[in-house]
Amino acid sequence: DRGRGDRGRGDRGRGDRGRGRGKRDDKEGEKWTPCTKLGRLVQSGKIKSLEHIYLFSIPIKEYQIVEHFIGPALTDEVMKIMPVQKQTSAGQRMRFKAFVVVGDSNGHIGLGVKACKEVAHSIQGSMILAKLNMVPVRRGYWGGKIGLPHTIPTKISGKCGSVAIRLIPAPPRGRAPRRAGSPRC
Repeated sequence: DRGRGDRGRGDRGRGDRGRGRGKRDDKEGEKWTPCTKLGRLVQSGKIKSLEHIYLFSIPIKEYQIVEHFIGPALTDEVMKIMPVQKQTSAGQRMRFKAFVVVGDSNGHIGLGVKACKEVAHSIQGSMILAKLNMVPVRRGYWGGKIGLPHTIPTKISGKCGSVAIRLIPAPPRGRAPRRAGSPRC
C-alpha cells in the first residue's frame, strides 16, 4: 500500500458492478417469470389461446407467451444475414443484420429483424423479435370448399419501399387442375 487511497487496486472505485463476464445465473431450463399482466394471465391459464390475445389487439411484450401457446410446433428460418456499415470518424463500424421468419405452419407467422456486432446475437435477437411480431394469417380455399382451409382467401398485393409483392391463392397439394394428357403428380 503506497498511501494513494483506493487507487492502484484496479477496480477504479466502481463498487461491485460489472465484475467480468458470465457470472449471471442464466440457466437455459429456468422457469419463466412473467413481467406483464398478460404474461401472468397466460401463465395462470386465464387466456387459452393466441386468438384471444389477437381478438382484443393486446400487444405481446414477452416472447415466452408465444412459446407457451405454440411450443414445439414453432419453426424458424433465417432468411438473410447481411453486413451493414456505419461511417464513423475512425472508419467504418460493421454490424450484421439478420432476418428471421418464425411460424407454426398453422396460421401464425412473424418476422424479426435485428442488427448486432455478432451474427449469433443478431439471429437470436431477431428470433425473439419475430415471436413478438407474430400475426394470425387468415386462410381460405382455392376452388371449392373441400377439406380444411389451406391457402389465403383472396389475391393480396402489398408494397414497401421499392419491393412489391402479390400473393395468389394456391390449390392444395396434389389437387392442381390437370391438362389433358398430363399425369397426376
